[in-house]
Parts: sequence; structure tokens; C-alpha cells
Amino acid sequence: MLFMVVEKFRNQDGKAVYRKLRASRGLPDGLAFVASYVSADLSRCFQLMETDDVTLFQRWIADWQELVEFEVVPVAEGKTTREALAALL
Repeated sequence: MLFMVVEKFRNQDGKAVYRKLRASRGLPDGLAFVASYVSADLSRCFQLMETDDVTLFQRWIADWQELVEFEVVPVAEGKTTREALAALL
């Protein structure tokens, strides 16, 4: 399943996040990174991630919560959603 993760860097301190990231990736096995995008002001990061075990997010978030505030949103591709709703339209 796909998830959009919105990370808000505490105190807009993107440098602290990247220092920790350089030291350790910190992703539990089974939580797959797909892509990420960072806002121009370095205050937020948007990551597309994939897993079948939502508890892996809990472990990852617990390790990073001193630097990042997280919002995790289950998502589906627009094409998949359109196909799922086709019979209802």
C-alpha cells in the first residue's frame, strides 16, 4: 500500500534532519522509500512510501519525532481510483 508522508521539520531545521539522515537512514525493513520532494524553504518534505505493515511507520516516527512532525496519509494512484469508481459513475 502507498502512503504520502508529510514531514514538517521542527523549527524549520532541515539541516538537522539531513545530518541525522547522513548518519543513519533509519527505515525499518519492510518500509520502502519510493520518492521524496522538499519544499523550497526546507520546512517540509513530502515522501511517497510503501508498506503492507503500518506499524513500521510507528517505529520510524518514534526514531525521528524529536526532529520531525509527521502526517501519514494512505493514497492510491488516480488511475486506480478512476477504475475502482468507474461502475459508480
